[in-house]
Amino acid sequence: MNSGCRFFGWAAALLLGVAVGQAGAAASPLDDYDVTWDTPGPTAAASMPLGNGDIGLNVWAEPDGGVGFYIGKTDAWNDNDWWQSFDPLGLMKLGGVRLQVSPNPFTNGVPFTQVLKLHEGEILIKEGTMDNGVTLRLWVDANHPVIRVEATSSRPVTLQASLMDWRLGAANPDVVLPGQTNAITWYHRNRADTDAHVANLTFGATITGPGLVVRDGTNLVTAAPALTQRLTVHPLTAQPAAAADWVTQLQRQVAQTDALDWETCRQAHRQWWDNFWQRSWVFIEGDAAATNVTRGYVLQRFVTACGGRGAYPIKFNGSLFVVDDPARNRTPDYRDWGGQYWFQNTRAMYWPRLAAGDFDLMLPLFRMYAAQVPGNSALVKKYYGHEGAYFAETAPFWGGLLYMGPEVKENWTGHYFLPVLEISMMMLDYYDYTGDSQFARNTLLPVASAGIKFYDQHFPRDAQGKLLLDPVNSIEMFWKVHDPAPDLAGLHAVLPRLIALTNNFVPPAEHAAWVRLLGELPELPVGPNNGRALLLPYTGPQTNKSHNAENPELYAIYPFRLYGMDRPDLQLARDTFRARKFTQKGCWIQDPIQAAMLGFAAVAKEYVTFNFTNREPRLKFPAFWAKMNDYAPDEDNGGCGEHALQSMLVQTDGRKILLLPAWPKEWNAQFKLHAPFNTTVQGRVEAGQLRDLVVTPPERRADVVDLSRSGEATQ
Repeated sequence: MNSGCRFFGWAAALLLGVAVGQAGAAASPLDDYDVTWDTPGPTAAASMPLGNGDIGLNVWAEPDGGVGFYIGKTDAWNDNDWWQSFDPLGLMKLGGVRLQVSPNPFTNGVPFTQVLKLHEGEILIKEGTMDNGVTLRLWVDANHPVIRVEATSSRPVTLQASLMDWRLGAANPDVVLPGQTNAITWYHRNRADTDAHVANLTFGATITGPGLVVRDGTNLVTAAPALTQRLTVHPLTAQPAAAADWVTQLQRQVAQTDALDWETCRQAHRQWWDNFWQRSWVFIEGDAAATNVTRGYVLQRFVTACGGRGAYPIKFNGSLFVVDDPARNRTPDYRDWGGQYWFQNTRAMYWPRLAAGDFDLMLPLFRMYAAQVPGNSALVKKYYGHEGAYFAETAPFWGGLLYMGPEVKENWTGHYFLPVLEISMMMLDYYDYTGDSQFARNTLLPVASAGIKFYDQHFPRDAQGKLLLDPVNSIEMFWKVHDPAPDLAGLHAVLPRLIALTNNFVPPAEHAAWVRLLGELPELPVGPNNGRALLLPYTGPQTNKSHNAENPELYAIYPFRLYGMDRPDLQLARDTFRARKFTQKGCWIQDPIQAAMLGFAAVAKEYVTFNFTNREPRLKFPAFWAKMNDYAPDEDNGGCGEHALQSMLVQTDGRKILLLPAWPKEWNAQFKLHAPFNTTVQGRVEAGQLRDLVVTPPERRADVVDLSRSGEATQ
């Protein structure tokens, strides 16, 4: 790739407020990472992702000229008791649609292209020759709950849209509304005698378009051949008392959406994507790895945007983009690890949203956990007789806790209370980045306060008056240990930041309780190893049996940032990282992020390159990452890669902005990333040196520390 000159024109256009892609604006280097295929399908395994944040499509072309797409939605939860187990049918597809034109312009040897156009947020499929061809354009409206399909042809053709629904013969089958003449409407309705959070939940869609008539219950066909044709799919999830109420609500939604001007919606859709891509960017030049890493970073950010603005957070095990696997008898609804949210896996997609400036994509995560506080607080009061709350490592979207007193037998995630501290850390960062005081009052403080109260009141003090965390899991690695490092790191990181909040946010009595608890915290466990002091995963003799392949002692580096570049005791953290037991790559592995935060540029580059080339062999799209510990397309792999790459370029510590803390000298780059206090940092890296730095607002330039000049970063 050689897009440096193009970039400067594009960046200048952005700085001048010119929208990329409009007449007169410079070309975007983003275009270099559009995904283009010249061979169709043949199956959904060769699909491209598309979405508007809540509705996600897998789009593929078939050798006979047909085009199919599966429809996912962030709130399409089934009633399969997945909240009690690892049942693989938690978040389901709505169904699918197959498009076919007649006469078919596509035969062997005829030109074919399928292009994912990132900047426009659309997929373009061209079949046939100039004088006998068809172009299909698909986009999921960024501002409205509708899928839009446009067909243009050089000769008049008919368009057929067929419902694909593998659940019509299931035990609880989907319903196709009978007696329709100009639309196909179908839905899945959960049982009434199941958990109240999903009982009667109804999800489905309707397919309609000008001139389309029903041939039978599941096929729509244009009444007469035409040169241009349009089709819409309107998805809906609701929880009405009766199925007829869902149909009525869908009809209202269709009427409202169809009343909108198509071209106005198209311009607003493209403007949303243009604004999204202008928020931030990272483009790298150098060796082959630079191109692969840039492509992976760009495409992962696109996939996250396609599934990240819905009612619920992104599912780490496939997001909205799982597909069927006939060889294993798996439908498009299947995913390993089911419908529960696993916090340690879910966080990977959300930490990098801060530096990317994708703050809107973080809100579904924050809303979900904030909504769990009242119910979890009630359970803590019931079980233990004190205040506060925590979040289970694994739970459905509505939360819930099991009794986990000290006498309960240990297991993977039972005595595991950490997520409330890490989500508090992330919320504190969000507040620092955005300055959103309403968020601080209504979301951050209720969550963080509940978590601190739980730790304060749930655990006793030792003979020296120090908090005694026992028994507590040191993540999933060591069960029921004494003073685990991750929890202590979380308390040491979160409490000072809460205390520093202005008093009009916090009642004086609670502020005083936080100050007291901070003084009662024991230090992080440290012990000797071959003559060097190292951070330890828990306090005391290191004899507890290990159960996973993780390094809990490194949580003090990430996610809690007690150690890092330009911070005290950096050598202790570096020695601990070098001595870590587990060094595997990919999936949710945190090593690339921790390496970047410690200034290990070569290690960070090695891991990031692996993450962004770790494609699932069965799937064609280059950013559908390998299953590894999760399920394909694995979102942890891409999220950890994003976060690490950003941290190689920019890190922050309070008001300090650390630039190039772990950047390999063989890579040049153009970047724009976000920092706390509504700040953006834009520039380029050439031969290991920072050039053309633009900090907005300009007064924040005084807080910049250029580590490429100080020589503190290490290779």
